[in-house]
Amino acid sequence: MRADAILRFFKVPPAVFFLGLASLFSDVASEIIYPLLPIFLTEVVGVGVLFIGALEGFANSVASLTKLFSGYYSDRFRRRTPFVMAGYTIAAIARPLIGIATLPWQILAIRITDRLGKGIREAPRDAWLAALASPQTRGRIFGFHRAMDHVGAMIGPIFATTFLFFFPNEYRPLFLLTLLPGLLSVVSIAKAKHVTAIPPAVAEPTPARLHFRELFTLPRHFRQYLGILAIFALGNASDAFLFLKLKESGVAYAWIPLLWAGHHVIKASSSTWGGHFSDRYGRKTSIILGWLLYAAVYVSLALTANLWIVILLFMTYGLFFGLTEGPEKALVADFVAAEKQGTAFGFYHLILGLGALPASLIFGALWQQWSMSAAFFYGAALSALASLLILFLPIRRQLSF
Repeated sequence: MRADAILRFFKVPPAVFFLGLASLFSDVASEIIYPLLPIFLTEVVGVGVLFIGALEGFANSVASLTKLFSGYYSDRFRRRTPFVMAGYTIAAIARPLIGIATLPWQILAIRITDRLGKGIREAPRDAWLAALASPQTRGRIFGFHRAMDHVGAMIGPIFATTFLFFFPNEYRPLFLLTLLPGLLSVVSIAKAKHVTAIPPAVAEPTPARLHFRELFTLPRHFRQYLGILAIFALGNASDAFLFLKLKESGVAYAWIPLLWAGHHVIKASSSTWGGHFSDRYGRKTSIILGWLLYAAVYVSLALTANLWIVILLFMTYGLFFGLTEGPEKALVADFVAAEKQGTAFGFYHLILGLGALPASLIFGALWQQWSMSAAFFYGAALSALASLLILFLPIRRQLSF
């Protein structure tokens, strides 16, 4: 299908398509490595599970903090493109270097650099997307972008599985090949810049240095929204626990990457629809439905060990992302004026990122000390609580600034 046909079908501006294409290529590269990294680290590099946990926790914390700073300074300089281009370029160059690393500290440095690139680009990119949408189309725009991201996350594991089928245990050349989709993501950002036609934001002077009190310059209802997101984030543990649930239910490890790819098919096919649903029926409606679905899936996972039911629930879980990812970001843009949206998206990503580490630690501790069911019930309870709280959050359907 030609690019112009895709644009007509999804009703998105050309710059949104190319930003989505950049995310697709970047996720192809990331998801080639992500499911295989634990195996590579333990079997090839020779590290323990504790190092893997520390690696991911530290790298993601760095990314979360970087998102806040990059979003803030993209507001200050009224420029999104340099941050987005730099972020994709850093990740594209750093990521394949895992294929030649031989020592644990090298893997740590590469992974942190990769996540640093993600942190630099994400909040400015979301603000760029918000500038390309109207209040009536924000959900669909963000949903389309997430759909493209998930398509890439589907292609990556399929490619990795196929490559390793023909070249068993050849992890290093596979990782080196991720340079190609990484560079294609950079080319896509350059194209997005070329076709972007929006006036620069007119902003009031912004302090030269970021202070966390900047949060209190943002609308009160947005800050309340972040508090509710923090509660949900504390129950939203790593998807690695779902892999463990699949394995304990009888799924062979070799099939997990393909199930992960199928899971992303559901994400990709529901994300644009979910964003459009929020444009039509309200962000709150879409987010509450998504969070309640999350709770229902987690309760069901706590109560069953049937192989086929667990697989069905794992696939159904993909709908949660379609209903929430685009609308959550669109709601940030609904609450905050354009000249502050980089900072707002920075705080949004910071809250989600900082919640991920304690969420996984608590989930893992409950699983180990009590039971798998207790851990899933914990995640479901916080999701249900967040759904109840956001029900009372004042949200206007359309905001203009």
